[in-house]
Amino acid sequence: MEHSNPHIAVPYLIETVAFLLTVVVIVPLFKKLKISPILGYLAVGAIIGPHSIALVKDAQEVQHLAELGVIFLLFTIGLELSFDRLRSYSKLIFGLGTMQVLFSALAIGAVAVLWGNPVKASIIIGLCLALSSTAMVVQLLKESGQMSATHGRTSFAVLLLQDLAVVPILILLSVFGSQSEQNIWHSIAISLIHAFSAVGLIIILGRYVLRYLFRVASKTNSVDVFTATMLLTILAISLATGLAGLSMALGAFLAGLLLAETEFRHQIEVEIEPFKGLLLGLFFMGVGMNLDFIVAVENGFWVLASVFGLILVKAIIGTLLSRCFKLTWTDSMRTGLLLSEAGEFAFVVIGQASAAYNLIDQETGQFMIVVAGLSMILTPALAALGNTIAKRKPLVEKYEQMLLPENEEIHKHVIIGGFGRVGKSVAAVLKSQSVPYIALDMNIDNVKKFRESDEPVYYGDAARPELLENAGANQASVLLITMDDPISAENAVSSAREHWPELPIVVRARDTDFKLELIAAGANAVVPEPLEASLQLSGHVLEYTGMQKHEVEQCVQLIRAHNYQEIIHPKL
Repeated sequence: MEHSNPHIAVPYLIETVAFLLTVVVIVPLFKKLKISPILGYLAVGAIIGPHSIALVKDAQEVQHLAELGVIFLLFTIGLELSFDRLRSYSKLIFGLGTMQVLFSALAIGAVAVLWGNPVKASIIIGLCLALSSTAMVVQLLKESGQMSATHGRTSFAVLLLQDLAVVPILILLSVFGSQSEQNIWHSIAISLIHAFSAVGLIIILGRYVLRYLFRVASKTNSVDVFTATMLLTILAISLATGLAGLSMALGAFLAGLLLAETEFRHQIEVEIEPFKGLLLGLFFMGVGMNLDFIVAVENGFWVLASVFGLILVKAIIGTLLSRCFKLTWTDSMRTGLLLSEAGEFAFVVIGQASAAYNLIDQETGQFMIVVAGLSMILTPALAALGNTIAKRKPLVEKYEQMLLPENEEIHKHVIIGGFGRVGKSVAAVLKSQSVPYIALDMNIDNVKKFRESDEPVYYGDAARPELLENAGANQASVLLITMDDPISAENAVSSAREHWPELPIVVRARDTDFKLELIAAGANAVVPEPLEASLQLSGHVLEYTGMQKHEVEQCVQLIRAHNYQEIIHPKL
């Protein structure tokens, strides 16, 4: 956008000021009102966009820059995962994800045909509206701390498949647009081979190159060089997947996965946060700028009917399919609601189908863009509705949560037997490091309280092997027993050792007198609670007596080593 005032020579200065004003004023206001800041960005974007006061006349140019926010968001998600954990999502990604896209596209496409749209246009409309908003859903899950919850993991798995679905949808669009359908399957197959080959090449090269690259950058002791290396990595891999026909956000996600396996992960997380937050806000403003209020007002009833119809159809399909994958009704409904909006990809596909290929007339295209945009605006409300449903779940489901679903997609996790004070503290540490865990507890009120906070806590006795099996003991990395009752703890250890001889078992003991029984029962390590408390208290006392800090630490460490030599029995 160019300005006639000769004193305003910096391009996009007014737009930049408007954006920063939004960050400084609107976002804190919305947070104070306990409303998602996403709505603030959307509202400001709609007001200053070309269809309102036109402070920004070209929303597309802003949107291109704003897409970097989605790229950085997916990069940070990749940093919090690993390839091993991603493999555990495979059934949800390729099973539930594929079915969600196909069934939603079929239902939406059928409605489009009934509205009088041509079959080809209806297929494209169905496919692009079947996809959901990665930016909206992931940001809401991160804001609420629900990424590791069952519905959060499930929604994210489906979103990953939707990113992969971009390739065949774009190919289908170009084939329909060229009026040549003879080699459609051949074109899709070749493009998918190219795309997945590019992904494989990125993973192979990334494993060997990135660690070396960041080591070189870190040796310069320059924050600027390290940050530049990080940005170069993200954008280069995103560009590579974009050139391969996949979404750039998927490339950023791969970059995050690769760097999550390096020692630079935590430093990168700190450096990327400001870029991600600001650019993601700009992305949401760009979405708001695409809304044409004239179209919305002129077709008010049909716009609202289409928006709520789209949400209803996708929510029902998402809920029923999630239920087929053994999620509880509550988690199924929350997943269905989170995935019921249209996604940012709809703007791209509908725009191309309308302007470049003439598959959709301009009026219908603008109508669909408004429907997609309004459905995205409602995403925070849909997430809030899901939270309300979780708090008011029917009585029957309170007992449905007693046992973990047998096909829970999780492995290399920690099983916690007993979710009291100690178990909760350990879980908080695991959560901070993105280590998955599942907890079993015999206090139904305790279970209910933590389930309402989206903690993976289930009712049951950790001494029962069938419950441990449902909790994924075959794939678990360690079993932690934190029960208060020493007899219950011993029973849990002996039962687990009998059925899983290779499973590491760590036990918290209420006192040191019971440590030998726990070791005999099969525990790999026993940590008496009074010992650690007394060591920490002793350390503070010694410091106040005048001992140097390093002397205190050495003394405490020697005592700890002496005591643990007696109570830790390694079984590797």
